[in-house]
Amino acid sequence: MALQKELADKVILENHLDAVKTIAGVDVGIQKGAAEAAVVVLAFPDLTVIDYAVASGPVPMPYIPGLLSFREGPAILKAMDRLSASPDLLIFDGQGIAHPRRLGIASHMGVLLDMPTIGCAKSRLCGDHSEPGEAKGSRVWLRHHGEKIGTVLRTRDRVKPLFVSPGHRVDFDAAVDSVLACCTRYRLPETTRWAHNVAAGKRPLLEKAKGTDILPVSTGRENRSA
Repeated sequence: MALQKELADKVILENHLDAVKTIAGVDVGIQKGAAEAAVVVLAFPDLTVIDYAVASGPVPMPYIPGLLSFREGPAILKAMDRLSASPDLLIFDGQGIAHPRRLGIASHMGVLLDMPTIGCAKSRLCGDHSEPGEAKGSRVWLRHHGEKIGTVLRTRDRVKPLFVSPGHRVDFDAAVDSVLACCTRYRLPETTRWAHNVAAGKRPLLEKAKGTDILPVSTGRENRSA
């Protein structure tokens, strides 16, 4: 917790995005006592998969709310190192600054990688909010002790909202706009959907899609370490 408070001072909440051409989704699955991280890179704005990497490693600590990055971060950093090129933006299945100490996994990894990052979580970790409207794009602020920490965003009509917050080098508006731009027919952005499937061991979906309109190019690699 002390390290989180220290690193939170390094988080930048100004938009440092230039022309975004690639966006990556990041997710981690826990299987048989190992953390399996997946980073899937999509071309933007057409959202076709162009690269992915996976890495696994031992789970260094049990699940403790608010300390997710220490459990999943090592495998994520290893997977990032295996990409052919760094994406322009990372969207994490987790929190950015919408965190009790303002350092969710997206912010933590953003500071360590010095890259623009966004947290896009399926549930709230902390804070209070009213209910957004039922139409896609409806949003309300998420606040914690009176401080604005994120956006409660409806990404599809009449479905549960997502909790979007800046991670690092991204502001509130850019975080919401980027997530909405990655949402098609589903509640979750395509970045999260692809990363979740790969982290869950469903990499054959990528191979099956090769040569189709869904996935015209793939340079994903299967190198893994225990």
